Amino acid sequence: MSKKVFAYIAGQTAPAEKRMGHAGAIISRGKGTAESKIKAFDRVGVPVASLPSDIPKLITG
Repeated sequence: MSKKVFAYIAGQTAPAEKRMGHAGAIISRGKGTAESKIKAFDRVGVPVASLPSDIPKLITG
């Protein structure tokens, strides 16, 4: 990819046992969790912000 990509995954602090709207509805067998999405981005080198306010820090490096 020729452009830099940065991410923020909402729902990182949601309790594992609680479904949170549509995003919670697609979690199945440990796939689709915030943690699994962060790990997937990490594997391909995409920085993930812990908070939305951290995105500018990631972009400016």
